[in-house]
Amino acid sequence: MIHRKTRAALAVTLGGLMLAGAAQAEEGKLYLFNWTEYMDPEIIEAFEQKYDVEVVQNYFNGLPEMFAKLNSGGVSQYDIIVPSNYFVPRLIESGLVQKLDHSKIPNFDNVMDQFKDPSYDPGAEYTAPYQWGTTGLIYNTETFPDAEPSWSLMFDPEVNSDYPFALIGDGQVATGAACAYLGKGYDCSDPEDWKEAAKLIIETKHRDNFSGFTDGTPALQQLSRGVAHVGMTFNGDYLLFADEDPEAFKNLKFVVPKEGAEMWVDSMMIPSKAPNPDLAHKFINFILDAEVGAQLSNFNYYASPNKAAQPYLDEVLTQPPSMPTDEEMERLRFTPSLEGQQLQMFQQLWSEVKAR
Repeated sequence: MIHRKTRAALAVTLGGLMLAGAAQAEEGKLYLFNWTEYMDPEIIEAFEQKYDVEVVQNYFNGLPEMFAKLNSGGVSQYDIIVPSNYFVPRLIESGLVQKLDHSKIPNFDNVMDQFKDPSYDPGAEYTAPYQWGTTGLIYNTETFPDAEPSWSLMFDPEVNSDYPFALIGDGQVATGAACAYLGKGYDCSDPEDWKEAAKLIIETKHRDNFSGFTDGTPALQQLSRGVAHVGMTFNGDYLLFADEDPEAFKNLKFVVPKEGAEMWVDSMMIPSKAPNPDLAHKFINFILDAEVGAQLSNFNYYASPNKAAQPYLDEVLTQPPSMPTDEEMERLRFTPSLEGQQLQMFQQLWSEVKAR
């Protein structure tokens, strides 16, 4: 699965290509396991200089991949991981992460109140927020000049019967969009609602103008080339691509659908057997510095959870679509965290959706 941070999916680590899992614990080194193209190299250099250490970066392309690598030995090979909110409870329940020592993270005071006691980690015992954003709808305004901000551009053949469109490959996010369109709410978790959403997605798959499951970055590329006219993507990626190629994106619009959509938070966590937990705490505190936090967002175009960073942010990051309006915030929900039998049930259902 290609994720929002993989606009350069073949990116290499700063020190050359490394296979995740090959890290060996060494004093004076911090092992960071992150999404690709999600960290400003200058921030890494500044941290290395400040603490006279080396940062070794490894990358993952999807949360299941990250989870699997932690389970297969990565829990003792990485100092910092950057999972999304709906994987946090799974990591905690599995014993793969350790509690943070907040006495070592004074810059945690810079964090916005809404991220200090998140539903996925009450009291922020295990997580410190890294970046946050939304997953929404992107469409061609020339093709659909009078379109409402609605998932109907994908799910209603009467609204769009001719123009190619793609659904995101993340099963929970795609199902959430279908649930929202059906009036069940983006954060649906009832198996009966899932079944209705699955039925809708299967019907959608068989329409002539369905171009496939395409994740955020490839969807943007398809729309910029006119290969597709509707897709799902992430607000930060949209802003980044639009800044890099304004001409190709002048007719493309990112919206939070009126039926509801995803708000996500990526957090910094320390694996339970991290080789350098003290250095990991220093890194978290460094990222939560006001100016460093702003530098991070100005690099990757995602919203900062750091209230002290706000004065240093580029203007584009202080307004929609980076910062949702109050009305849009009311429509945004976290993707539910699934565990145990509920997770198995969803995985089986999504496998059936992909197979049919």
